[in-house]
Amino acid sequence: MTAHDDIIDHPHYQSKTRPHMSLADRAAQFAPFAALTGYEEAISDTQLKHLEMFSTPQNDEPRSHNLYDDTP
Repeated sequence: MTAHDDIIDHPHYQSKTRPHMSLADRAAQFAPFAALTGYEEAISDTQLKHLEMFSTPQNDEPRSHNLYDDTP
């Protein structure tokens, strides 16, 4: 005998006072939301600053991150 044998065959509970929620409405409750306003903009700004810092004025390609590389 398992812990739930006494309730396993009972019908699923349905509220008599509240309508059944649609699957779309249930899914919307768990959908992602913007908890941090301005976060995406801050990330974009930081990315642009880093691109400017690590690019050369001649060809806009990122410079080497190798500390032993002497090329400009």
